[in-house]
Amino acid sequence: MAPAQGGWNGIILMVVMFGIFYFLLIRPQQKKAKEHKQLLESLQKGDQIVTAGGIHGKVTALDEGIVTIEVATGVNIRINKGFIATIAKKQ
Repeated sequence: MAPAQGGWNGIILMVVMFGIFYFLLIRPQQKKAKEHKQLLESLQKGDQIVTAGGIHGKVTALDEGIVTIEVATGVNIRINKGFIATIAKKQ
């Protein structure tokens, strides 16, 4: 009887560990990814943004996956849309 109980204990322990990993690691990461996707979808021309590299700028144009931002008067740079970290100020 002892070997059968040891097998069940191992399975129960693995299920508990998976549950802990899910609630502490996987679920928060999925939630953050969903919020970032919504942030990118709400992006509009004129918004003040901060990139993942820390560059601050104003959105001047939106293409499919490219965003053009003005970082200084007359200085425009193009970045991939996914590298926008936050919207500092909505238009």
